[in-house]
Parts: sequence; structure tokens; C-alpha cells
Amino acid sequence: MTHFKDPFNPNIDVWNECGEGSAGPADPYAGLPAEDAEILKKRAKQALNSEVGMARTLESAVMQGLFKTDVSRRAFLRGAGVTGALAAISTLFPLSSLQLMAEEAIKNLEKTKLTLGFVPITCATPIIGGHALGFYERYGLEVDIVKTAGWAVSRDKCLNGEYDGAHLLFPMPMAMSLGIGSTAQPWRVVSNVNTNGQAIVLANKHLENQDPANWKGFTFAVPFEYSMHNLLLRNYVADAGLDPDRDIQIRVVPPPEMVANLRSENVDGYLAPDPFCQRAVYDQVGFIHKLTLDLWKQHPCCVFGLSQTFIDENPNTTMALTTAILEATASAETSEGRVAFAESMAPANYLNQPVEILKQILTGVFPDGQGNIKAVPDRISFMPLPTQTMGTWVLSQLRRWNYIDSDTDYASLAEQLVLTTTTRETMQAMMAADTDLIFSDVDQDVYAPVEVQGREFAPTAAQEFINSQPFSRTI
Repeated sequence: MTHFKDPFNPNIDVWNECGEGSAGPADPYAGLPAEDAEILKKRAKQALNSEVGMARTLESAVMQGLFKTDVSRRAFLRGAGVTGALAAISTLFPLSSLQLMAEEAIKNLEKTKLTLGFVPITCATPIIGGHALGFYERYGLEVDIVKTAGWAVSRDKCLNGEYDGAHLLFPMPMAMSLGIGSTAQPWRVVSNVNTNGQAIVLANKHLENQDPANWKGFTFAVPFEYSMHNLLLRNYVADAGLDPDRDIQIRVVPPPEMVANLRSENVDGYLAPDPFCQRAVYDQVGFIHKLTLDLWKQHPCCVFGLSQTFIDENPNTTMALTTAILEATASAETSEGRVAFAESMAPANYLNQPVEILKQILTGVFPDGQGNIKAVPDRISFMPLPTQTMGTWVLSQLRRWNYIDSDTDYASLAEQLVLTTTTRETMQAMMAADTDLIFSDVDQDVYAPVEVQGREFAPTAAQEFINSQPFSRTI
């Protein structure tokens, strides 16, 4: 919150309703009485303190609730003056209590030193970049992020308490909660850290064989059994007439090992996260057959996950940590943020990749290995709201392939495991407090049907969808 966004300054547009540029007026104090200008300048200096800055954010929310529009707020301030306005508003809502609320939020973090796990892929951009660019510190958190080779290791470290939270694949908190592949422990999908962001890569020798109906006998790699990659690949080849359990082989390969396996011809291809799709092109060992956004636009991929135990025992820390990651996610979605995050994540302790590759992925301007330069701005997106449609589709596909061994109420189970409502309320509060912050997905219908490979999936008809699919293991 800078002085340009002080809700008690009648010269500025706080909620971006009056057509001003984001930079605001050249002199935010022009024409004000000297006493008012002095008060506002003092408030601007005070707001550099994080606790006071939080109070200014709460003040803005209170003022918007009272006046609704900048026009009404400005008119009131010009009539009452800054001093008079501060006094009048304080009689309705003591502004000093806002300061106390902000101070208490900082002081009452149950846990400030946290360890988060991440697998070194671009899907983890908000978690990695949030560390590199200082987002956690803004909320009083000292976060150590630990590079983890693969998802099985990450899952086990989550379950044994080595990680407070983690960058996980969307299906993983569900599998962990249901005891699929591990002991059961309740974990939750808190937010998406990316959507889209995957591709099907084939070895160069298959350049003339891009019809999936002709892939019988191929061996593919996916990063984990309980992954969107596995579920999307199965769906893709099944729609082409191949049984993913009989006509092809699917192997689990940690993402950092995928390019080497493609080069050595251990696999014919993979459905995997970046940077290893683009890295195959960069190393001239493979090409991009299809981006997964062409299968399902804005499909979920990776998430920020927390255990229910952590959430119950650390509600203030959970809120601070979630807010920091959501803020980083919003920043990563901007054009300038994409470049900054690409540069910040390149070093060895993060992704250990050439900046050039990361910029190709995050900006969506890239060679596809087939002689083309593509421009796909949403090759990877950062839409943080985990919808109930996403959760229901994942659960229904886990049932389709018999990872879940009996039919269930997928929609009700998704409501338990995916924290859609809580995360949306946090996103809405963040946008109300800072109108420069944009979450374009915040108001979407979280139960809306989606199109997956040309077929409509509706969460209210999940079982019917499973029954209509080819090669379902439930039949």
C-alpha cells in the first residue's frame, strides 16, 4: 500500500474506478490544505512498516464498504477534510483497532519457520519464485524450500512430517487422504499453483508417427502414478482406441530423468511437466506433439497442499502462508512477472535450467522441435482457484482406472478434499484490499461442466461419465 492508495487521500483513485493510470497523479498532495497534506505524507511513511501497511489495507476495505465508489469517497473527503474524515470514520469503526488487528496477525503466527517441498519443475513457479523474490517474508514467515527428486519422496516426507506443506500434483492430496499408495493421512488441496503447463513429447524418430492410434507398443513416462499426467495420457490414448494398460506401457520416471530416458531410447515419449518438455527440444532429442491445454483448457496440474492437522493446529500461519503463495501466483500470471520468475528460478538451487528455456515456457514463445516457433501465451497459466469440477474429474478418473476400488459420491468427496470455498474467500479479500491484485478465475462457477478432449464432463454426472468411457477398469 503506497501513498497513492491511501483511502483517506481525496486526490487518488484507490479502487481504479475513475480512469486514472496505475501510477496515479504526479503530485498526490496537490491542492490539499497544508495540514491534510502533512497528515497524508506521515501516513505514507508509516505504511512502509509491514504491520501498518496491513492496517492501511484493512482501512481501504472499510472505506469501500462505507462509500462503495471512489467518487463518493472523494466527495466525502473533500467536504470533511482529512482530519475530519479520520475522526468521523473512527466513530463508526475505530481505526486504531485495525492497527491492533494487523499487529495481532503478525504476532500470533503459530509457526514462523516452515519447510516446504518442491519438485524442480515450472509448475512450482509460485512456490519457488515466492521464495526467490521474498513473498514469504512479507507475511512474517521464514520458509525453507527443499528441492525433491520425485513425487514418491515428496509424498513420504509430507506424511512423516518433514515437510510442513508442499508442491504436490493435484491428485496427490486425494490419494494421501484415501490411503491410495500409502498410509491414509488427511491432506487438502489448498490452491492451484499452475494450470496447463504440460505437453506430450515424442522422440525425434516418431516425427512422422503422430497419430496416437498408431502408438501400440510404445513406452511412455509419466512423473507419478497419481498425477494429472498419467490420467490425461490414459484418457488421450483411450480416446484413440488404445488400452493404456495393455496396448502401451506407462512407466513412472522422475521429471529430472525424463530427457535422459528419451535420449537413451528407454521411452518413446512422455506426458510431463516443463521444463523437461522444452528441454527435450533444446537438447534436440524430442519434439512437442501436443500441449495439454489442447486436451483441456486450464486443466489443473500442481497444487499447494497442507495436511488437515497443520491447518487445524496453525490457522494463522495457514492464512499467512496461503496468502503469500496466492500473491506470488497472481504475480506469476502477469507478463512482467513471468520474466522475473523465469530469471529468479534458473539457478542450481531451484530449477538449474538455462534462463532461455524458462522464458520460452513462461512467455509461451517457443520452438516446438518440428521447425515451428509457436506463440501460446497460456502454455502455462497460474489460475489458483481449485474448482470442484477439477476435483470431481480427478476422483472419477482415479475410479475409472481402479485406483479407487469402489463407486462413491465423487462430488461430495471433492468438497471435503478441495478447499475451494476457503481459498476463494481469501482471494476475494486480497482483491478487495489491493485493487492492483487480479485473480481472473475468482468468480468462475466452480461446478461448471468442462470440455475434456471434446467431451463434456459435468461433476453432477461423474459416474455416468466413467461408464461412458472406453477401457474403464470398473467394467
